[in-house]
Amino acid sequence: MSDNNLNAILLWSCPDRKGLVSRISGFLFERGGNIIDLDEHVDPGEQMFFLRVAWDMKEFSVAPDKLSEAILPLAEEYNARWTLRLSDRKRRLAIFVSKQEHCLQEIMWRRGLGEFDAEFPLIVSNHPDLRPLAERYGIPFHVFPMTKENKAAQEEKELELLGQMGIDTVILARYMQVLTPEFVRAFPNRIVNIHHSFLPAFAGANPYKQAFERGVKIIGATCHYVTDILDEGPIIEQDIVRISHKDSIDNLIRKGRDLERFVLARGLRLHLEDRVLVHGRKTVVFD
Repeated sequence: MSDNNLNAILLWSCPDRKGLVSRISGFLFERGGNIIDLDEHVDPGEQMFFLRVAWDMKEFSVAPDKLSEAILPLAEEYNARWTLRLSDRKRRLAIFVSKQEHCLQEIMWRRGLGEFDAEFPLIVSNHPDLRPLAERYGIPFHVFPMTKENKAAQEEKELELLGQMGIDTVILARYMQVLTPEFVRAFPNRIVNIHHSFLPAFAGANPYKQAFERGVKIIGATCHYVTDILDEGPIIEQDIVRISHKDSIDNLIRKGRDLERFVLARGLRLHLEDRVLVHGRKTVVFD
């Protein structure tokens, strides 16, 4: 018998077939599981089935440490890709920052409110500017200055530190560095990034100035998983805000900054609650 407060969350994808929901829910029912949340989606174009199910382990007949073993034959039967997490296994997050503090502030504020069921063992930066902010929140702050010449060596040190700290997910909270493929491969679909949504139209320096000069009517922000292809990873969350000819460049920057922190916080929540299922270049988000 399991911990009275323990839940399990299963993310599942496989080729679509009749009776999948019944088969999976029956598997849980037969073992005493009480389903507390279930959401599913079928992509008719690809004929793929996606599911997120959470259940109470209080009367479940399979011990937590045997759960993956019990699910494996069912997954093999349906040729499924799946992940499983127990609610007592909190994710350990590393926040990467540079000099801008708005996204870090938002995460820290929500952390204080108890919105994120996760641990925050460290903050990493390529600049010392935000050390006082990290100290205010009691989180160790590690600086790894970056140049073109030392980037590979510094990232190797970062990866060593993340391994020592048991880090599960990396949050790029306006970290103004492009990660190397070696770093990205160490955290597949576990590096969460935020950026403005002007790409690819207004790439490079001063995107808000470029947008202002073009007279754009909306600006946005995108939260996504990092891949080897810059800023083109599977999207977790997005949002927009309307602007007009009355808005100055400073107004655009302020509104964009607000969007970035809100969208990153929402994307992080979705990731931590196992509501994002990556399928190729896309995501299925069960919110």
